[in-house]
Amino acid sequence: MKKAIEGKGLAPAIGPYSAGVSWGDVIFTSGQIAMDPHTGEMALGNSISEEAHRVMKNLQAVLLAGGADFNSVVKTSIFLSSMDHFEEVNGVYGGYFQPPFPARETIAVKTLPKNVNVEISCIAMRKS
Repeated sequence: MKKAIEGKGLAPAIGPYSAGVSWGDVIFTSGQIAMDPHTGEMALGNSISEEAHRVMKNLQAVLLAGGADFNSVVKTSIFLSSMDHFEEVNGVYGGYFQPPFPARETIAVKTLPKNVNVEISCIAMRKS
């Protein structure tokens, strides 16, 4: 049965979607951007690295609320405003995972919500 993932510390949705949804032991997160979960304001920081860290922290909050963590992630999708950001975002992203790393794609798109530079979503398995 499909169930919305809810909890404290999750960035507010900017549209008609849930931060995450579970179906059995599988967790699907919505794309997370650099939004401060407490204020709902953008928290881009002063660099792509700072923005990417905020995105990863928001993603982590959804995973934890759903009963998972970064070790439970099997697939990620990274969306960038430019492939010029790839190296910096990849460095931040890599710091949150351990081998075996999740499957992944990284895609450059014309525009992201709120004109951010990074959006990341994932699929994870709930911890037993």
